[in-house]
Amino acid sequence: MDRRQFLLASSSAALLAACETLPRDGRFDVVVRGGTVFDGTGAEGREADVGIAGDRVVAVGDLSGARAATVVDARGMAVAPGFINVLSWANESLIEDGLSQSDIRQGVTLEVMGEGSSMGPLTPAMKEEAVKRQSDIKYDIEWTTFGEYFELLERRGVSTNVASFLGAATARVHEVGYDDRRATPAELARMQDLVRASMREGALGVGSSLIYAPGSFADTDELVALTQAAAEFGGGYISHIRSEADRYLEALDELIEIARRTGAPVQMYHMKPAGKKNWSKSQAGLDKMNAARAAGIDVSANVYTYTAGATGLDAAMPLWVQAGGHDAWVARLKQPAIRKRVIREMRAPAVGWENLYEAAGGPDKVILIAFKNEKLKPLTGKTLAEVSAMRGTSPEDTMIDLVIEDDSRVGAAYFVMIEENIRRNIQWPWTAVGSDEASLAPEGAFLESNPHPRAYGCFARFLAKYVRDEKVITLADGIRRLTGLPARQLRLKGRGQLAAGFMADVVVFDPAKIQDHATYAKPHQYSTGVAHVLVNGVPVLRDGEHTGAKPGRFARGPGWTGVKEARRRTRRSALVPA
Repeated sequence: MDRRQFLLASSSAALLAACETLPRDGRFDVVVRGGTVFDGTGAEGREADVGIAGDRVVAVGDLSGARAATVVDARGMAVAPGFINVLSWANESLIEDGLSQSDIRQGVTLEVMGEGSSMGPLTPAMKEEAVKRQSDIKYDIEWTTFGEYFELLERRGVSTNVASFLGAATARVHEVGYDDRRATPAELARMQDLVRASMREGALGVGSSLIYAPGSFADTDELVALTQAAAEFGGGYISHIRSEADRYLEALDELIEIARRTGAPVQMYHMKPAGKKNWSKSQAGLDKMNAARAAGIDVSANVYTYTAGATGLDAAMPLWVQAGGHDAWVARLKQPAIRKRVIREMRAPAVGWENLYEAAGGPDKVILIAFKNEKLKPLTGKTLAEVSAMRGTSPEDTMIDLVIEDDSRVGAAYFVMIEENIRRNIQWPWTAVGSDEASLAPEGAFLESNPHPRAYGCFARFLAKYVRDEKVITLADGIRRLTGLPARQLRLKGRGQLAAGFMADVVVFDPAKIQDHATYAKPHQYSTGVAHVLVNGVPVLRDGEHTGAKPGRFARGPGWTGVKEARRRTRRSALVPA
């Protein structure tokens, strides 16, 4: 097809403009041919071809006469923008293995990190502590600032694109440390400058996680101040809210208040009222967010597609015992008087903190999934009830002993949700999807612990169980939740849609066959049904197999000023101690 024929086939002004990116000979680099294209806006699918030149989509339509260096046969399959994982913990897994296998094989082309903590900015003491806390994945910390970490990933090579919020707890540790106290005005001003520097380097905004120390020690005013700094650059605020249990509705009020006081878009991580006595709050929470949206507040949410969450045993212990950091926590747990008080509070209704053990309803609803002590790794996959019985100790004593022996928070899955609420939350039009896990592979260091099955199955399960089988929402809307919706929520330019001028992140999958296979007992199992994935125009998955390509990039946020300018401003601000 020559250039004149191509222009005649184009029906929109945007497409006409995008034609300038075509090679002179009119050839496409890639044509995805014969599939049903879902463009990410929620529109129904239509049979069309997708033409790609370089890293951009340049045409969507009938390209039957077009020439291309690579043709992807998509007949009988859905063609969609690459999926966006709005809550990824691939921070360390991408250092270990940049192929991002478990997510790529589900169609994920962008990992968004930053729930409470981020990989920078770091002080020398923070670097030392991070190395000390490493578990199965070992690495040197070769960066200091927020942006330098993502530049490192680009240089090393990653298959997915990467983006992140600046962790509110990271900024707090940088200036305040691990103590339970208010930041001084000078400390808060420096924390705001850290936010501004990170926004210039490409952060999406500020991310908090308010049930965990030390992030929990931040009050609303501190979070407002940090969000205001991000909002100066168009950034937003995203949060694991202060309570997902007894004070779920009050915690939502705080999220909405932060939006109201800053004007920033806000989002709730993994929307869920946790624990049986709180399940009835689901609709009331949605009503609050609907009222806020009606009042002009941009509030949204994300979910993962399982009834169990995964975190650590720290989420079953009061916050006061964790003040001062990990070593101080473990040292206190070794003191008999403090241990008795901790156990007493673990067994009583939680007041002022979040007890996921209580929310789960018992030790049989808690699965131990990650240890770093080789002697404890045989306990991986067992319930807390089983380990408690093996040791002849109470569940509370067992949790404390395991934290001390492993010298870690000990990874655990808590069954605290109900399917009815997952369906209700998915039905809400402003809900996106995040795995809340790393991107892994069934090999090497990744086999040293069990992840939550969502690491391998979250997105496939969403499309298989809730979209195809249970028809909670339509396929077109399901694809919107994974693509166009999060791209707009996160202010990610040029991603999340199949249209001329957008980045060529593309997934080709069979809606009738896509399926998750990972279980809590056997989590290291890839999902199936995704045939092809392109990232920035480069085939990364072909016929269901990884090509080994690593074309992923740092998808920078709205405040990015360019690498040289960001570094100049960071140096001038002298934010990082020598």
